[in-house]
Amino acid sequence: MRERSAVHRDPTTPRFLEIEPTRKRSTVTVNDQDPYSVTKADPDPEETAEWQESLDALVEAQGRGRAREIMLSLLKRSKELQLGVPMVPTTDYINTIAPENEPQFPGNEEIERRYRAWIRWNAAITVHRAQRPGIAVGGHISTYASSAALYEVGHNWFFRGQDSPTGGDQIFYQGHASPGMYARAFLEGRIGTDKLDGFRQEHSHDGGGLSSYPHPRLMPDFWQFPTVSMGLGPINAIYQAQSNKYLTNRGIKDVSESQVWAFLGDGEMDEVESRGALQLAANDGLDNLNFVINCNLQRLDGPVRGNGKIIQELESFFRGAGWNVIKVVWGREWDDLLARDTEGALVNLMNATPDGDYQTYKAESGAFVRDNFFARDPRALELVKDYSDEQIWNLKRGGHDYRKVYAAFKAATEHTGQPTVILAKTVKGYGLGPSFEGRNATHQMKKLTLDNLKQFRDEMRIPISDAQLEENPYLPPYYHPGEDDEAIQYLRERRRELGGFVPERRSKYTQIDLPEPTTYDIVKKGSGKQEVATTMAFARLLKDLLRAKGFGHRIVPIIPDEARTFGMDAYFPSAKIYNPHGQHYTSVDRELLLAYKESVQGQILHVGINEAGATAAFTAAGTSYSTHGEPLLPVYVFYSMFGFQRTGDAFWAAGDQMTRGFIIGATAGRTTLTGEGLQHGDGHSPILAQTNPAVVTYDPAYGYELGHIMRDGIERMYGGSHPDPNVMYYLTVYNEPMVQPAEPEQLDVDGLLRGIYKLKDAPTGEGDNRSRVQLLASGVAVPWALEAQELLANDWNVRADVWSVTSWNELRRDGLAVEQRNFLNPNDERAVPYVTRKLSETEGPFLGVTDFMHAVPDQIRPFVPGDFATLGADGFGFSDTRPAARRYFKIDGPSIAVRALEQLVQRGQMDPSVPAQAIERYRLHDVTAGTTGSAGGES
Repeated sequence: MRERSAVHRDPTTPRFLEIEPTRKRSTVTVNDQDPYSVTKADPDPEETAEWQESLDALVEAQGRGRAREIMLSLLKRSKELQLGVPMVPTTDYINTIAPENEPQFPGNEEIERRYRAWIRWNAAITVHRAQRPGIAVGGHISTYASSAALYEVGHNWFFRGQDSPTGGDQIFYQGHASPGMYARAFLEGRIGTDKLDGFRQEHSHDGGGLSSYPHPRLMPDFWQFPTVSMGLGPINAIYQAQSNKYLTNRGIKDVSESQVWAFLGDGEMDEVESRGALQLAANDGLDNLNFVINCNLQRLDGPVRGNGKIIQELESFFRGAGWNVIKVVWGREWDDLLARDTEGALVNLMNATPDGDYQTYKAESGAFVRDNFFARDPRALELVKDYSDEQIWNLKRGGHDYRKVYAAFKAATEHTGQPTVILAKTVKGYGLGPSFEGRNATHQMKKLTLDNLKQFRDEMRIPISDAQLEENPYLPPYYHPGEDDEAIQYLRERRRELGGFVPERRSKYTQIDLPEPTTYDIVKKGSGKQEVATTMAFARLLKDLLRAKGFGHRIVPIIPDEARTFGMDAYFPSAKIYNPHGQHYTSVDRELLLAYKESVQGQILHVGINEAGATAAFTAAGTSYSTHGEPLLPVYVFYSMFGFQRTGDAFWAAGDQMTRGFIIGATAGRTTLTGEGLQHGDGHSPILAQTNPAVVTYDPAYGYELGHIMRDGIERMYGGSHPDPNVMYYLTVYNEPMVQPAEPEQLDVDGLLRGIYKLKDAPTGEGDNRSRVQLLASGVAVPWALEAQELLANDWNVRADVWSVTSWNELRRDGLAVEQRNFLNPNDERAVPYVTRKLSETEGPFLGVTDFMHAVPDQIRPFVPGDFATLGADGFGFSDTRPAARRYFKIDGPSIAVRALEQLVQRGQMDPSVPAQAIERYRLHDVTAGTTGSAGGES
């Protein structure tokens, strides 16, 4: 070692206290080296060694705990000094909360253990009985078995019901654990054995059954949040927590004491949506949010991280994202071993053992664990020398220890400024016996053998005899001790104290005043000589709706970073952008009229380039009427291509959750978003929207149509008279500027809302015997049909009526409903679909055209009373001018005219040579000859 000045030191004194002040200052700056580099150069290795020796001396003198405190303190100080030293992303593979810091458990652990066992039994039996001969509808046993303690700590001590003064908590239950919630509801008296026997038999079971997973639409008084589509639960929980803060900050309702709990699986955390919005929770400081990740180390087929450690990975990920992390790895049986592990041998083993081995240990025996875990280090083996194999086997994991879980939950709810994640280590199939516990196939195992049943009964201490089990192994009995049992009384009293049962969904909400009819006048007047795209017409209408007295403050505009494209930047100065921290910087455009303004009370949810997050925010706002009894009306505006195509699964879950709101597919159409190309040109979103039963789709052509549709949607959702208010309206709007006509007199509003109305009769001319066609168009294609109407009249002496089809989708749904009714009621008078009735008194063939693929207008083909052809933009889009693109796809005015002529030829009403003449006349094969459409419009 380098010679030092004479200092007589106590061996316990850290060497850093002895460093000479005259030592030469290092020339290395904090930015010279990557702290994670394995090849970084050390300019003074001898000095580094001395610092290491000082740390060794500290550990030797005062122990590892004190050394850890010093190191953490130094790391904190290094951050203050801006030394560029990274904070430690992971901690040892032990519990975050030390035994001495655990709070006193407030309840009767023995009583709670007793009925927790009954719930575990009834949950497993619910699934098992659903496999009886002739039924066999599947189900999952092992997920709830691994997480029962996690849920029960919450149900007994933390999850507040909706009668709580706080307004209640929102709990996102892990989908595969649903049998456990049904089993608890059985003990609570909310569900009977007959209902349990109807698990997964919702229509065939007499009296109705129970849904497989949390599905609010199927059980609207029970479940609040659908979660079983992996990944949607985490992101929806994050935005639910944000929505709670939004409600409070906006002054609509104080839900500041509500907590959001999301129960998730460690395998589920591989979904992009599971981790993709973690930064939002941290940035917004969502300390009302708690993730509880059931780390049973297994996904559906095998280990989550066989060669790694999922808890450590998640700890690093969440801590890096700015979350508070609490690990619950080991049960209380390990406390004494860890206290005696003065050399760190046991902790080293815990740190080094991969998850695949931990899974195997719980599928083996105590002796196996002794030989394959503890024996890897003689010092660790010494710690358990007096333990029997049974005692080693009973060393539990933290997620099964009631006290450890309680301590974690309490710490989470008391933490402020950050969201919290609890990483609870469990065993999949826990308590179900060696055939289930830790087995790779356990997720798919749905039935228990007679021996399994007896073993499980003994483990849970259920007072059911062998004879009862042997009588019919397919139908082992549920267990309920009776209403007067002290444990049942205790269970129900806990829920009374916490504000009622959970899960529970309510639909009563504050009644609100709807906008006055005059609010919609802005779009009825038309645009005069000014060219205005329907996207801009919508933005103008929304601006007036935001001002509507008693209603406008409940609108939640949601924009994924495209407000300027949609003409919605005009809202920035008045409505402002929601930010729970306000705006603490000087905006670069502060002097402009449309300055970017953020506020704690802001109304606009500007989620960034994040359609998944926007859809989650839409869902939270659109169900506030149920979750908090306070209606909000989300209006989510986005590039239509990035809606149902990108987040269709999330919209499906929104439909399940009975979300109400407006989805605006802006810049719609395959050819209208000029220049953007293949990835942006939307030619099929109405087809994707049609697959969602909760979505009502419209493709309006003009602003006045938009006004009627918006008014109808708002009245349907919150007017109180519609039998099905739980819908989402999807409106496609376009960015092509055009003159918006004023609303026609005697407008057929009923037809407009049901899907079709006659926009313009054929021009009159000499005689009444000219050939006639019916042109059906929607959205931006309506002007093309009007162009074709003129070409047919002027060039070919053909009369064409033009119809505005505001909703191909709703016309199809009506037609299918009528077909179904006629099919099932053959003795009744035959009903006629609406579109059939509207078109039945017209003349000539029918031609449908849109800026979408053929499949959109083709939806009504079975219900059109005559020859029907369609034009559409099938295939991938591309970058070009609107006229060129429309000519390429043969959907422009001249193409419509030529196709109509061909239909007349097929009917024998036109000379066969005419279509070829028309093709030549309009140069239909020349994309440069296209003239249908204008330039301009934001993109």
